[in-house]
Amino acid sequence: MTSRPLFAPTARQTNWLLVLGFASLGYALYLRYLAIETSSVGLACQGGLQTWLCSTRSLVMTLFNNSVFGWVALGAAAINLVRPTLPVFALGLAAAAFGVVLYNVGLSALAAALLIVSFARPVAIESEQD
Repeated sequence: MTSRPLFAPTARQTNWLLVLGFASLGYALYLRYLAIETSSVGLACQGGLQTWLCSTRSLVMTLFNNSVFGWVALGAAAINLVRPTLPVFALGLAAAAFGVVLYNVGLSALAAALLIVSFARPVAIESEQD
């Protein structure tokens, strides 16, 4: 019986995951510190300003109030733990980055831990037919 290889992205895939992770983290930081926590933006949006920033701010606030970022990250990480694949890992990584920055820390941190543990799982191999 041969053992299956562990889930390990290639160097190119790792580079794309780094770009995705840092972009998600950067955009989440931008939204938190320049859109959500800035009082002048909050007052303008509550006063009826109709811009993409106010729409995005409203959407993001609704999502983090309902812990959507944390639950999506946790769901993707759990699926990736059972059957590791790169797209599901990428979704979990992006959602966890948003969740850690945007007030869904508990669920997102658990998801990040599950994503790390998924590196110890064998990669999913499609059915082997000759």
